[in-house]
Amino acid sequence: MIGDAQTLLTWRPSIRVQARDFRRRFSGRGPEFARICDSVMPMATWGARLTLLAIVILTIGCDQVSKRVASTHLVDLPRISYLGDAVRLQYAENRGAFLSLGADLPRWARTALFIVGTSLVLVGCAVSLFTQSWPPLAVLGICLYLAGGASNLADRVADGHVIDFLNIGLGPLRTGIFNIADMAVMAGVTLFLFAYFRPGRSADGT
Repeated sequence: MIGDAQTLLTWRPSIRVQARDFRRRFSGRGPEFARICDSVMPMATWGARLTLLAIVILTIGCDQVSKRVASTHLVDLPRISYLGDAVRLQYAENRGAFLSLGADLPRWARTALFIVGTSLVLVGCAVSLFTQSWPPLAVLGICLYLAGGASNLADRVADGHVIDFLNIGLGPLRTGIFNIADMAVMAGVTLFLFAYFRPGRSADGT
């Protein structure tokens, strides 16, 4: 009986869909099974929420700490190279978006795009997270996007810029200078797109 309750957690990827369809699918298993699953589902839901919250907090914390370290130890220094120049540490203050896109725009345009616009996008993502049923990878992607976006947004509101310090590449093929929040945003977008467009995705989004 307990084994059946545990397998319920992997029957559908989305916890919200599990909770929604539980009674319909398992209503014939008897009152004892229903009691066990009624206790398991809230624990699973809260466990997932706490895990995602921890990921968001750790992502923001790592990003903010790394920026403070960069602003303390990399300012006014020449770039530092590692792994045969594949990884560079180089301090930069970015008034634009990812990889300094839009940094040369007028201040009012940067405010409209990178503060107001970003705030609206983040609010929309947060609302969709609580109102839509997404597969687990998509949920993780949205949380990483929210964490990275919120961390950079906080810097733009407080300082008017974000601190970038990472650059990777081989020879002439290199990225722009970025930070950990940018990495979280890109990882979040990648996970979301992979989960959303993966082969075999069902009509209910799982």
